[in-house]
This record gives sequence, structure tokens and C-alpha cells, in this order.
Amino acid sequence: MDKPDITVELTALRDQIDEVDSQLVELLAKRRSITSKVGQLKSQVGMPIYAPDRETQLLIKRREQAEQAGVCPELIEDILRRLMRDSYRSQDASGYRCVNSDCRKVVVIGGSGQLGAVFVDLFTRSHYTVEILEHDDWPRSKEILADASLVIVSVPIRLTTNIIGQLTQLPDDCILADFTSIKASPLFEMMKVHNGPVVGLHPMFGPDVSGLIKQTIIACEGRAPDKYQWVLDQFTVWGAKIHAVSAHKHDDAMSMVQVMRHFSTIAYGYHLMAEGAEISQLVEMSSPIYRLELIMVGRLFAQNPILYTDIIFSNRENVAMMKRFAYRFLELLEDVELGDKTAFVSMFNQVSDWFGDYAETFLHESKAMLLKANELKKH
Repeated sequence: MDKPDITVELTALRDQIDEVDSQLVELLAKRRSITSKVGQLKSQVGMPIYAPDRETQLLIKRREQAEQAGVCPELIEDILRRLMRDSYRSQDASGYRCVNSDCRKVVVIGGSGQLGAVFVDLFTRSHYTVEILEHDDWPRSKEILADASLVIVSVPIRLTTNIIGQLTQLPDDCILADFTSIKASPLFEMMKVHNGPVVGLHPMFGPDVSGLIKQTIIACEGRAPDKYQWVLDQFTVWGAKIHAVSAHKHDDAMSMVQVMRHFSTIAYGYHLMAEGAEISQLVEMSSPIYRLELIMVGRLFAQNPILYTDIIFSNRENVAMMKRFAYRFLELLEDVELGDKTAFVSMFNQVSDWFGDYAETFLHESKAMLLKANELKKH
């Protein structure tokens, strides 16, 4: 029996889909125009671009609406999150309010570097007078720094102490800050060389960010926090979240968040190379979770090795942490070698209990990440 010819009906339905898609594009363009106006209004009064409460309420309402309309709530949430990211970019492009109009000048030492350039751009768009101080500018450093209200040291870790040691003639009311991934040592050096306001800062993101919305900046108190509060307020206007912590607690946390993580990732990449693994084959046969892990390993090796070398070698105390990690790795390996599944399961349950509710939270978050990773997979 011949199959019915559905060509005409299929074409008509596809035409309807095309029309709906065209309407969606027009609606998205209209939405972006409105969000740009929202950004302009926020800029006038210095409101942060990122409004977490507003975002949460919007997602809840639209998920409920999706369920009532018979549409997958996860689909709607994914679309809305993408739209909101685009909205933040459109608001970001409208510029920012200057929190401290009395600021004479912001000087970013290392402002031509990748991370320094991000903040040079942000301060400039917030209508501050900004000047960059690089290696070739040091003969003019006294002139450049003479009337600075804020000086930020944004140079590689290995150069930070030396640069700070040269900042002996800053104005008394000048705020001295640094953008280093370790905090106790630079903060000590800044307090020693400058009697004015001092704050240690660690932007928890790389130079490839398009803005500071939803980004975290760690702030470690040095001296006169009331005098440098406007700097943190300006970061907040740009959309960043400020996390205040002591320098020593910061460095203890970074030994696990950055140093140990980077070191183990490098060791894993080194192991894959030494074993002669074929990356294309690993990619083809990988599950979404392993592909994501492989992406993170490859991402690290696509960057400047000096950056990671400086972080790992920055504090000799990190060696003890990494040795403890290696010992625990071998401890678990011994359970596997002996076939002691009971001990291994016991360890697993202990760690699971330690994670507590975070385990389920991370499971939920990882599912969303894995879906995106799978969508980006190249065929």
C-alpha cells in the first residue's frame, strides 16, 4: 500500500514554524531593547546590573507558567537564563555610574595585562580618570602616582612584592590594592610600605570574562576599610559579589581551590601524555561527564604555563598540602589493590556525609552543565 503524500501538509506546517520563529526573533529584539533601557536607568542611580531576587522570581513564575501551558519547565528556564545573560550584556554596554566622583585618578600597575585591562576598561566606562603604569613607564612613576586616589597592583605573583616595595611615595589618602591570588604576603608588604588605606583583592575569574556580573571578588581587610569601601561598592555596581575574608583564611582555602586543583589537573594531563593516550579516541568514547573533565584539562594546557607555575610555586606550604593529597590517593589505591571494597565504600559514605546537602545541590547543577556540554559536542 502506497504511503500518503504529506508534502503539502508538511510544507504548510513548516511554514507555520518559520513564522513563529520569525516572531520569536522580533520579540527577542524587542526584549533586548527594553533591557538596554533598564541598564541606562540603573546606571543613572548606580544600581547593580545583577538583581538576584528579581532573577529568581522571574524563573519561578515562568516555570509555573510553562507547566500550566504544557511546556517543559527546564526548557523555559534554560532559554530564560540565556536571555538574561544576553540582557546583562546589553545593560553592561550602556556604561556605569561612577560611585566616587571625588576620585582624582585610578592607576593600574600592569593595566596592559589581560586581567588589568578588564578593570582599566570598567573604570574608564565608569568615567574615572585612569592611567596605566607598565615597566617602561617607571622613569615617570613618581609623576603618574603623585595624584592617585587608587593604585592597583595587577602583575604576576613573582613580581608583586618587588613592585609593592617601590610604592613608597603614594599620597597619604591613596588606596593601595593588589590583584594577587595569594593575600597574606602582598597584604603584609602593602601595609609596610604605605600608611594609607590598604586592601587585598582577588578576582575569582580569568581575563576572558565579558563583565563582572555574577563574578566573585575576594576582599581581605588591610587598613581603613571605611576609606576603600567605595571601591567595593563600585565592584558591586559592576555586578560583582564581594566576599570578605581574612588573608590567612583566603590562602588556606586557595591551597585547595586553586593550587591542589591545578596541580592534580596538570598531573592528570601529564599522565595522559606519558601513557600515549589518543585524545581523539578519548573524546569519541567519552560520556558527557568525562568530556567535561577532559575539556577542563585541555583548557588549562591552552593557557600560559607561567601563570599556573607562579600559583603552584607561590607558597612553600602548598607542598605539604599536595603531599597529603598524594598520600590519600595512595591510601585509596591500596584498598583497590587489596580488593577491599568494604573500606572503599566506607570512605565513600564518609565523604558523602561530609558534603551533606551540597552533594545533591552539585548533582543538580552538574546535570545542567552536562546538558550544555553535550549540546556543544562537535560531530
